[in-house]
This record gives sequence, C-alpha cells and structure tokens, in this order.
Amino acid sequence: MRGLSSHRRHRLTANRRYAVCASSLIGTTATDGYGVAMAVATIRLSEKPLHQRLKASAQSHRVGVSALAERLIDEGLRMDAHPAVTFRDGPAGRRAVLIGGPEVADVIGTMVGGDVPVEQRCSRAAELLDLSMGMVEAALAYYADHTDEIDAEIAARAQAAEEAETAWRHQRALLAK
Repeated sequence: MRGLSSHRRHRLTANRRYAVCASSLIGTTATDGYGVAMAVATIRLSEKPLHQRLKASAQSHRVGVSALAERLIDEGLRMDAHPAVTFRDGPAGRRAVLIGGPEVADVIGTMVGGDVPVEQRCSRAAELLDLSMGMVEAALAYYADHTDEIDAEIAARAQAAEEAETAWRHQRALLAK
C-alpha cells in the first residue's frame, strides 16, 4: 500500500475487512413486530444476462430473487458434496433424488427399520430398487449429511399413507351400509 494516500489506504483496509467478514455477518431485521436473525452476504454477478435470468426465474416461480438464489446456492453446494444427487420438483416440493433414479427418501425408506439384517440392507435396497451399490451408497451418504430432512420426508409419507388408508376404510364402510 506504499505510495497511496492515507484516505485510500484506510478505504482499502476497510474493504478488505468487510470482504473477510461479509460472509459471517448476522443481521437482525425487524419484520412486523418480530426479529429475524439471518446471515447477510452481498453477491455480485459478473454478467447482466445471468441477473436477468435469475430475476425471470424468480418471477416464474413466484418467489423473491434472494429466496431463489439461496435455494440454488444451497442445492448447488449439496450437489457439489454429493455428485450423484440432484433436486426435482414434486407435489410435496423439491426433493433430493439420485440422478436417473428414485428420491433419496425412497432409497433410505427401504433400508431403515424392517427385519432385514443391518449388514444386508444396502444390497437388499439395491436389489429391490434396481440400483447399483454405488447409487445406494450415494443415497446413504446424502442421508448421513441431511438425516433430519430425509427422516421428515419419510415420516410425512407414512402420515399421508395412514390418512389415505383411513379415508379408504371409511369409504368402504359407507359402501357396506
């Protein structure tokens, strides 16, 4: 920083400090009487068409640009950590799926619990779902990193199945009158 005025040196130092701290800032925003703590980061997009595509996609999904960017960053980081996993929209929202295969929750649902010995569960899931052991292991690795999310999906499915069965039984009982 030799040869720079003290004012410019101060601005460069301040900018460096901000760049180092920006990703870890926590801000509190007052929203209709309650506070929300969230990480704050500013992202500069290098190309205007990218920003335009992001805005257009946010509009078509009826979400804010920040919400869409956050989702895409989160999913991108997850896919980077788990290359065999991608995300797909479905009736119950976005789900983690194996590339060219079933949802991760489907794979894990065949392995968790049940009467198959633990040491045989992966091979049994591969056989039942017609997957390679590598894909089953990829689902298991994703599950290890996102256990609560996958467990919640499995629980929601079980609840929905129970409700559907109850409705079906009620309909059949009405027919028996």
